[in-house]
Amino acid sequence: MTEQTKIDELVTNCAKEALAASRVMANLPAHRKNVALLKMAEMLERRTDELLAANARDVEAARIGGLSGAMLDRLLLDPKRIAKIALGVRQVAELPDPVGEQLEKSVRPNGLDIRKVRVPIGVIGIIYESRPNVTIDCAVLCFKSGNACLLRGGRESYHSNVALVKCVHEVLESEGLPKASVSFIETTERYALHRLLKLDQYVHCIIPRGGEGLIRMVTEEAHMPVIKHYKGVCNAYIDKAADKDMAVKIVTNAKVQRPGVCNAIENLVVHQDVVDSVFPYVARSLVRNGVELRCDVRSRMALEAFGGFSNLKDASEDDYHEEYLDLVIAVRVVHDTEAAIQFVNTYGSAHSDVIISGDEAAAKAFMAGVDSATVYWNASTRFTDGFEFGMGAEIGISTDKLHARGPMGLKELTTYKYVIYGQGQIRS
Repeated sequence: MTEQTKIDELVTNCAKEALAASRVMANLPAHRKNVALLKMAEMLERRTDELLAANARDVEAARIGGLSGAMLDRLLLDPKRIAKIALGVRQVAELPDPVGEQLEKSVRPNGLDIRKVRVPIGVIGIIYESRPNVTIDCAVLCFKSGNACLLRGGRESYHSNVALVKCVHEVLESEGLPKASVSFIETTERYALHRLLKLDQYVHCIIPRGGEGLIRMVTEEAHMPVIKHYKGVCNAYIDKAADKDMAVKIVTNAKVQRPGVCNAIENLVVHQDVVDSVFPYVARSLVRNGVELRCDVRSRMALEAFGGFSNLKDASEDDYHEEYLDLVIAVRVVHDTEAAIQFVNTYGSAHSDVIISGDEAAAKAFMAGVDSATVYWNASTRFTDGFEFGMGAEIGISTDKLHARGPMGLKELTTYKYVIYGQGQIRS
């Protein structure tokens, strides 16, 4: 048997078993799911040392392999992050079970009682790169929403993912639930991914989480629907009515707090009326935090006149399209809010954008005009996250317009069916 044949069998069997498990999960009572979730949270905390040891193997290999600092940060687990993962599991357990929720009801003139009811999607394949917390976030959200999940993590987090899934499987076995409801494809061979994307008879949708290259490849090859966002080119707009201290605080947080994530800003848009007053203080805060500024002509002139800035770089057209995932930001000066909206819709990726302003009319115009999954007024884009939105965790952030948009929690992992009650009606 060739290696490729072995991988074919491995992936196909995982998908078949996940489909069978999804039939069980679709009808599992909420209280049984919640009991298992709480035990998963306890197991993660109890196995912290084992999880850290597995993660250390991945981190060391990634360092030797030259993984960037931002990507290493995504990969790293520590006791605080494991505790937060466990907290997210508990929060999911506390959330209402969406399965069975009645969305609509109507009674036709002939007496047919038609009800639209939430049901699980079925088998959800999740393909992701370096963040091991995604393993648990996806597992518990799919589990609570009555789905089976098929996980295919990246090579760089392999040992971490195996250790995390082991914790989940021990709980599932102890509760008499199918292990295949949370399946992990235990190979780092890239061919396994290509095989998975062809199994639409078993897998009902795919959610890729990672870089633009991965997501485009998945979208092009998948035989089943894909829920996605290609990249996170997020923007902050400092309006002419912005408060200086608020602008400094929000922009710095949105760029610096975790630069290697998709909801960190990559572009800073500045109204021409505050480029000489508010903007230099924002720029100074960014530079003090190690951020490289790539400026257009007008913003560079403002900083040079203000003084105290060195090593400024000129922005190219490509810079405004770039997802840096690092301590780099591109700056553009605009003449009004409409121009800011046009900039965001041209260069952004429909992910997360913010206007900083004390002018309600300008803020409402920006929020209405920007065509993104999440739009903020006077708050950091770093809040675009299922945990921060009260979802307990998220399975991903969608910039699509159909089915789901923004952070995806339990409700976004369901579809619906119509259930019709009759009394013998026939159609004439």
